[in-house]
Amino acid sequence: MEYLSELGYVGLFIAAFLAATILPLSSEVVLSALLLGGLSPTTLVMVATLGNVLGSLANYALGYWASLVMVKKWLRISQDDFERAEQRFRKYGMFSLCFAWVPIVGDPLTVIAGALRVRLLWFLILVSVGKFLRYVVISYMVLNVYSG
Repeated sequence: MEYLSELGYVGLFIAAFLAATILPLSSEVVLSALLLGGLSPTTLVMVATLGNVLGSLANYALGYWASLVMVKKWLRISQDDFERAEQRFRKYGMFSLCFAWVPIVGDPLTVIAGALRVRLLWFLILVSVGKFLRYVVISYMVLNVYSG
């Protein structure tokens, strides 16, 4: 049984990491299934947050080191999505990174943060806070609304 638990945590980490990239994956579905399967909510939230933040860090690194033209091509970010994320970033500043989990604009937002050379420490703090709180809320809802 412990072996299956470890596989669940590893699977969630991978799903959360990939979901933070432009890939159309949902770590929330994996998290919800594992929560309902009885794994530790605290550990699941921490694993999901770590994987998702590291995925966003990969986006940041792409924005930091690659040209924006290459980034848009590799990540298949449309010009409209990219411009929307850039407008939000410029309008709301670094604190918009707390919303890096938001579908469609969140991934480009993390790429833009890298391209604009946002300080890595602030990037990690703001992205981590937003993603952690999202997973806490999802876990609460699954355990208290959907499971009972």
